[in-house]
Amino acid sequence: MISRAYTVAFQGIEARPVEVQCAVAPGLPAFSIVGLPDKAVSEARERVRSALATMSIALPSRRITVNLSPADLPKEGSHFDLPIALALLAAIEIIPSEAASETIALGELSLDGSLVPVVGALPAAMAAASEGRRLLCPRASGAEAAWVSDATVIGASGLTDVVRHFTGQMVIPPAAPGDVIDGPVGKDLRDVKGQERAKRALEIAAAGRHHLFMVGSPGSGKSMLAARMSSILPPLTAAEALETSMIQSLCGLIDDGGIRRDRPYREPHHTASMAAIVGGGRRAQPGEISLAHNGVLFLDELPEFSRAVLETLRQPLETGHVNVARANAHVSYPSRFMLVAAANPCKCGALSDANRACARAPQCSADYLGRISGPLMDRFDLRVDVPPVAFADLDMPGDSETSADVAMRVAIAREIQTSRYHDHPGLRQNADAEGQLLEEVATPDAESRTLLLQAADRFGLTARGYHRVLRVARTIADLDGAPDVRRPHIAEAISFRIAA
Repeated sequence: MISRAYTVAFQGIEARPVEVQCAVAPGLPAFSIVGLPDKAVSEARERVRSALATMSIALPSRRITVNLSPADLPKEGSHFDLPIALALLAAIEIIPSEAASETIALGELSLDGSLVPVVGALPAAMAAASEGRRLLCPRASGAEAAWVSDATVIGASGLTDVVRHFTGQMVIPPAAPGDVIDGPVGKDLRDVKGQERAKRALEIAAAGRHHLFMVGSPGSGKSMLAARMSSILPPLTAAEALETSMIQSLCGLIDDGGIRRDRPYREPHHTASMAAIVGGGRRAQPGEISLAHNGVLFLDELPEFSRAVLETLRQPLETGHVNVARANAHVSYPSRFMLVAAANPCKCGALSDANRACARAPQCSADYLGRISGPLMDRFDLRVDVPPVAFADLDMPGDSETSADVAMRVAIAREIQTSRYHDHPGLRQNADAEGQLLEEVATPDAESRTLLLQAADRFGLTARGYHRVLRVARTIADLDGAPDVRRPHIAEAISFRIAA
């Protein structure tokens, strides 16, 4: 008899359905798993055998063959334990074969038959909903998977509960989604003394999802400003939260099935490897740029990062996704993030400080910032100098404008952009607009165009730089509530383009 159950294999954030076929046939007693399994999947037979023995279920003295179809798709991970056990139980007629064939299952078995939570429950629930099947998973993963409302999610504590459920002895109720987790108390922009121009750049970047580069001496507040970017960004929409959570689910970053609505903020150290930043490794896991999807990626001390790592950022900055190619995997991850970077003006950091002297100026600055290639620098929409703060300014009272005040203006500007790009799938903010659409939404008047052409000629703007100025000017106009781009908007956008 051949029985069937279903599970998934992960390729990027996509969960591809896998049919688990189990045949119990005459022959020498054996238990084999075929279909391109990795070591963890091959070891499933011992975990399944032990779990069934704990339940006093003896395997027949026959040849048991489990096939994972499609056979040319690599199968990796311990989540294949439960579907293999489910197909085997159906094959030896412990549970109805119809029930097993209507279920997508994933979960790791302990030797005593209890189910251990696994990563990827949320993408698996999406696959179950699209296939019209219910999802069976460990109870600890049920709250996470239940966020997919179109899927019926059954969370079981162990294999005994699974058998009782499918035989009708004790039906397990569907799992309920976890709670919405509030983010940590945000740091407030009011804490930053002075730096009004840098705060303005932060507001523009947040409103249009523009990339920001800050240059300033040590202690001028660059990291402090970047840490407050999250406090002025609007919360994730339902669709964005689902996209972000699917990546976090693959990395095991979802706690107790709770979904976060605050935007991700990632700040990897400059010693991070290329695989850590971009993604990769043996299983082609997502990297920091994908974990920052729909959020902020902050790279402090940008010139200290490896040149090879920095150059790999160029493609995802433009396209919003990254392709990770390895010998045994070729996957694509979303990576639509806002890049905020900071750097000292030179290696010693004293170039812009009037009270100190850089012994090698200006060559020290040229050598240090020269580690950042021109093509990468060209992808920053906003560049701002962050001057040192005088001690007298630190004793002054804080700015009366809080992060909540700025966040309100940012939210209004983003609502304008959502309405503007409603008929353009895949476009959300002004940073995404390009080509003919950008010309339509950010067409400057004659006076503004003259100023822009003069600046392009005077400062040698590239075609990319020209279009990025238009995008920033469109965002500034949205913050002002202006329907059209005018000369003041173009002038401010140019001032941020030629700084640093």
